[in-house]
Amino acid sequence: MTLKNIKAFYADLRIKYKMFLLISIVLIVFSVGGISILQYAFHIYNDEIYRQSAQSLNVSSISIENELKEMERLSYQVSTDQTIQDYLVSLNDSEREFDRFIIGTKLRNYLSQVGALNKYVDSIQVYDLNDDEYKVGNHMITLPRDVLGDMIQSAREKKGRAEWIPPSDYDDAFGVARDVRYYKVLTLEHLGITMIRFDMDQIISDVIGDATKDQINLVIFNEDEELVYSMNDELPAGELMGQISDDVGYSLVDLDVEQYFTTYRPSKYMNWTYVILSPYNSLFTAITSAKRAIIVTYMILFLVLMLVGMRSVSNITHPIESLNRKMKRVQTGELTVFGAEEDVTYPKDELGEMHENFQTMMGQINWLIKENYQKQIAIKDSEFKTLQAQINPHFLYNTLDSINWAARVNGQKKISEIAESLGYLMRTAIDTTVSLISVEDELKIVNSYITIQSYRFEERLDFKMDVPDVMMHTKIPKFALQPLIENSIQYGLQNMVDKCEIRLQGRIVEDHVELTVTDNGPGMKKTVLEDIERETYEAHESKGTGLGIRNIRDRIQLLFGDQYGLTIVSEEGKGTKVCITIPYKGG
Repeated sequence: MTLKNIKAFYADLRIKYKMFLLISIVLIVFSVGGISILQYAFHIYNDEIYRQSAQSLNVSSISIENELKEMERLSYQVSTDQTIQDYLVSLNDSEREFDRFIIGTKLRNYLSQVGALNKYVDSIQVYDLNDDEYKVGNHMITLPRDVLGDMIQSAREKKGRAEWIPPSDYDDAFGVARDVRYYKVLTLEHLGITMIRFDMDQIISDVIGDATKDQINLVIFNEDEELVYSMNDELPAGELMGQISDDVGYSLVDLDVEQYFTTYRPSKYMNWTYVILSPYNSLFTAITSAKRAIIVTYMILFLVLMLVGMRSVSNITHPIESLNRKMKRVQTGELTVFGAEEDVTYPKDELGEMHENFQTMMGQINWLIKENYQKQIAIKDSEFKTLQAQINPHFLYNTLDSINWAARVNGQKKISEIAESLGYLMRTAIDTTVSLISVEDELKIVNSYITIQSYRFEERLDFKMDVPDVMMHTKIPKFALQPLIENSIQYGLQNMVDKCEIRLQGRIVEDHVELTVTDNGPGMKKTVLEDIERETYEAHESKGTGLGIRNIRDRIQLLFGDQYGLTIVSEEGKGTKVCITIPYKGG
């Protein structure tokens, strides 16, 4: 078979068979190549493991030494701090117990500021000439008298240099102590002792990590080959220093009939030697096991993938075919029913997202069609109502003005005020040139409405208003307050026998204004209030100005943002409180 015939045969295959053939070739090449590369990599790894371990110890030891230098620096800072030395002078010279208590308290507070909050510091402890202790920190201890005496003696012998104190039976923390010498007057007079206790385990854990603690052990020896620190007491250290050379490197040592791979590095700064021990058998047995596991895994994966390859390819091509059928149904104009020919749950991959996005897209198209239809109806209805409201407004104004003047001539003050207030309300309502007015103008609308209702209900309506002058120039949507007053009268006053008290109050809270309408009416049922919150309350607004709760809230949020709006608090039998929140622009 020629190459041309092979290409033609491959081109005529179905997509699923093309993909299966491609997967098979890739798996074979990948398996052979991968196993070969792994064999070479393990060979190189066996040669490099010693050098890499030594380098890792070198980096870790440098990081540990940097932290120890920081502790030594902090110790020097505390012992030479002028303020701390002045406190020690005062403590040594003071004979009154109360004065020593006050000075000691100040010293502790100052120590907290100097460095007691360091991540690794357990405590900072200062001792005066009377061996009285002043300490701060998260893990403070009190040293036994004999131990304290030995520590003070060894620190004084250092004459101001750092004295390192390894962990012991009475204290798990490392310590660095210094003799405090008074240098202010250059007398170098002995003032006391400072000691910084720090958590060596935490330093080691941050540098090496807790995950390797069970497999390796880091130990530290001083210049006298004495054990200073061991990260894991269960792993042996023993006579380790006798089995390693002085050169930086690695070696195999035998401890307690078990062989350990050991990397070590002497420290020039501390005169310490850092050693890491790893069980030899577990270290290299893991490598051999890993090699065998990888080869077996390759063989199993190859067989499994060959068996399930066709099914996997079918799972890829089937969603594409299904989506293609859905698109053809949409082309025929079937927009409302699609994708229901089979009960299939697609995975959340790209193909599944394509089906989900197609479903979402069609749902949005149907929604937009319905929404556009409803909006067109609403626009036509609004245009019709606007046209009705604008029928000869000047005739209405002139008529109300004539009634006003006729009432004044005949001494009918009530009729005059009602006509004048009604005319103002109508002129303001029909004026659609502005959507935002000042609070002062909105209150004029409220006053005009209250004037009309006061003559209607007389002493049954008790309306009071308390709005600061500084708020008068703040902008508010027109007819935002009057409908709330109207609701209080319509659903409050008209449904009660007693006097209806309505209060309009305003206040400035930080950067916004709160205008609250409160009444003592019958309140709302819980179900009604829930309907209002869910915006399913049209049935409860059969009267009023026609603007409604939703209209007010939507206009405020449209003009100022979603953080502003309208809230309602009401309880059946306890009245209603409606609060409008708008931004404060300054008075």
